[in-house]
Amino acid sequence: MQNVTLKVEGMSCGHCVNSVEGAVKQLGAAAKVNLAAKSVDVQFDESKLTLAAIKDAIEDQGYDVV
Repeated sequence: MQNVTLKVEGMSCGHCVNSVEGAVKQLGAAAKVNLAAKSVDVQFDESKLTLAAIKDAIEDQGYDVV
């Protein structure tokens, strides 16, 4: 398993948290959003999922991975 922390702009509320965590969960990974730090901690199996796919899923929800 790989753990990464992504900086994500545009999150401001509980709905944002649910959107991001839900999108990552659908890919088969785990995510924990920290609104204050504007970050998302992601844990995933790199043999089944790429970091690019996770970033795309978050950006598809309308947020910017920086």
